[in-house]
Amino acid sequence: MPRTFSVSSPLRVSSRTSLKDPRVLVRAGLGVLVLANIVVALIAFHPWGGSAEDLAREQVDLEQQLTAMRARLSQTKTLVSKVERARKEGDTFLDEYTTDRRTTFSTIFAELQRIATEAGIQPRPTTYRLERVEGSDTLYQMSISADYEGTYASLTKFVNLLDKSPRFLIIESLMAAPQQAKTADMLNVSVKLDTFVRQEPGDPT
Repeated sequence: MPRTFSVSSPLRVSSRTSLKDPRVLVRAGLGVLVLANIVVALIAFHPWGGSAEDLAREQVDLEQQLTAMRARLSQTKTLVSKVERARKEGDTFLDEYTTDRRTTFSTIFAELQRIATEAGIQPRPTTYRLERVEGSDTLYQMSISADYEGTYASLTKFVNLLDKSPRFLIIESLMAAPQQAKTADMLNVSVKLDTFVRQEPGDPT
């Protein structure tokens, strides 16, 4: 009679993960939230450069800014050119029409003597005052008060020669009165003149 053997063993099924595990569900939820935040950030900040319309508007704005900057640069260059030309013209004017302080007195008074002699008018006592021009470190204004004696014709010639003098003598005031004790056509003349003096580097103040 054959023998029958029976072997029985329990079937065991182990599962390391389960969809019903709360930890798995929490991790999955967190992952979905992180992904959603990334999507929202990409939409809000457009890191890829924005739409074609946005890029076109930015290009137009940049071109307008560049045009405005070029216009300001052109205006600045024009202003600099004008300032440089004015400076050169000012230097030329000062060199031509002002006198060096070291030689001012001899130069100016020699010129006044020449004009008086040529006009036929007699010089009388002369005084002067030297004052610094406000805002300048090198320019002075010299005011000259001079008295003369002569006829109307000689006075007219005197004024004309002053006007043509290369020394830039400005007539601030002029008064003429007939003399009482002498010839009727003789005048006492008082004139106030202004001229400008430049101080060179190294000159005493």
